[in-house]
Amino acid sequence: MRPKTTCNNHTILIPCFNLAILLILQTPLIMCEAKTLTLPLKSQVIPSGYLPRPPNKLRFNHNVSLTISITVGTPPQNVSMVIDTGSELSWLHCNNTNTTRFIPDPIFNPNSSSSYLPISCSSSTCTTRTRDFPIPASCDSNNLCHATLSYADASSSEGNLASDTFGFGSSVNPGVVFGCMNSPFTTNPDSNTTGLMGMNLGSLSLVSQIKIPKFSYCISGSDFSGILLLGESNFSWGGSLNYTSLVQISTPLPYFDRSAYTVRFKGIKVSDKLLNISDNFLVPDHTGAGQTMFDLGTQFTFLLGPVYNALRDEFLNQTIGTLRVLDDPNFVFQIAMDLCYRVPMNWSEVPELPSVSLVFEGAEMRISGDQLLYRVPGLVRGNDSIYCLTFGNSDLLGVEAFIIGHHQQQNMWMEFDLVEHRVGLAHAQCDLVGQKLLGLR
Repeated sequence: MRPKTTCNNHTILIPCFNLAILLILQTPLIMCEAKTLTLPLKSQVIPSGYLPRPPNKLRFNHNVSLTISITVGTPPQNVSMVIDTGSELSWLHCNNTNTTRFIPDPIFNPNSSSSYLPISCSSSTCTTRTRDFPIPASCDSNNLCHATLSYADASSSEGNLASDTFGFGSSVNPGVVFGCMNSPFTTNPDSNTTGLMGMNLGSLSLVSQIKIPKFSYCISGSDFSGILLLGESNFSWGGSLNYTSLVQISTPLPYFDRSAYTVRFKGIKVSDKLLNISDNFLVPDHTGAGQTMFDLGTQFTFLLGPVYNALRDEFLNQTIGTLRVLDDPNFVFQIAMDLCYRVPMNWSEVPELPSVSLVFEGAEMRISGDQLLYRVPGLVRGNDSIYCLTFGNSDLLGVEAFIIGHHQQQNMWMEFDLVEHRVGLAHAQCDLVGQKLLGLR
C-alpha cells in the first residue's frame, strides 16, 4: 500500500533565530485542503571544515548558511539541514553503531528508524543516478552503495547511500535517497546542523526526488526575514518577473557542473555604466570553465579574475573621495575579497554607494546599499571598522566559475522553474513580502 501523503499545499510559518522564513511546501500529485504548519528555520554561521565541499565549491573560514529543521525516519528524528542549491546529494551525519546509548543532536541514528533502507551497489540508484557526484560512488565490503564527501580542509567523510522518510510538518515523503555519513572527528560542537539538503538539478537532489516543479525564495536585507516556497507560487501581486533561461548541456565537460542552476552572463554595470568586458570572459570555454550559477549555499558572489578586476577598478574609481581604502596589501577577506575600506566606527551609516548590476540574458540583478559592503567581524584598525566589497575573485579560490551567492540575492524574488527551465527575478522588499504572505494564512 502506498504511504499516505498529506495535503498538496502546506504553509509553514517559521519563527527562528536571526532569520525568519516562511516555507510553503506543495506536493503536486495529491489534492486536498490547505493546511498551516509550523517549522523552525534559521541562519547559522558554519565553521570551517564542518560541511563537506566538493571540488567546485568555495572554501571559507566561515559561511552564513540557511538551515531548515525537518524530521527523518520512523519514528521521526529531528534534524537540521543546510539548504544548498549548489549540491545534489542530501546527507546526514549518522551514528552507524548498534549502541543504544543516548546520541545527542545533531546525529541521525539509522538503527532507530524502521523505515531506513540501505541501497545496494548493484541498484540502478547507485549505478546510474550518481553520475554527477564529484567523487564517484563505489561498492563497499557489504555490497552497499558507498559515497565519499570531501571537506574544505582536505579531509573527507564516508558513508552509504540509503533511503528513509523525510517529513516537512505533516507532509510525509517516503523513500528519499540520502547519504548516511560517518560523523567526522572534525565536527564542531558549536554547530547544530545534522547535514545538508541538496537542491540542485541532479537526479538525487531533493527537488528532483519529490518532483517539485518550482521553488522560490525571497530574503530580506534588513532584518533577515524572508520566505522560501517549494512548489507553485503567484508573484503577480508583486510585479512581473524577468526570466533568464537555464543553460543545459548533455555532454560532460571537465569544469562544467551540469546539475547547477546555470544562466548566461552578459555583463556588469556600476551605477549605469556598462563595463567594457569581452564576451570571451563571460561564456564557458570548451572545457566548461566560466559557467555562471546561482548558489544558495554560498554567501557572497565570486567572479573570474578579468571580470572581477574590471568591477574592482570601476567601483574603486567611483568611491574615491567617499570612502578610505584599507591600504594593506597583505589583507584579503575570505581568501578572495581584496577591496576593503576603513569606515569610522562613529558613522551611523555608510555613505551612498554606486550600485552594481549583474546583467543576464533577459534579466538583471541590481545590488545596492548595504549589500555591497560587509563588515569584517571583529576587525578594527584604529577607530575604524573594516568593510569589504561583497564580490571576490574566484581565481584566488581555484574555482573556474562565476558564483552568485545568497548575499547578492537579498531583496530579490528568486523563482526556479524546473518545468520551463528558467529562473525568474524581480526586485522586492522581502520583509513586506513575508508580511503579506503571512497575512494570507
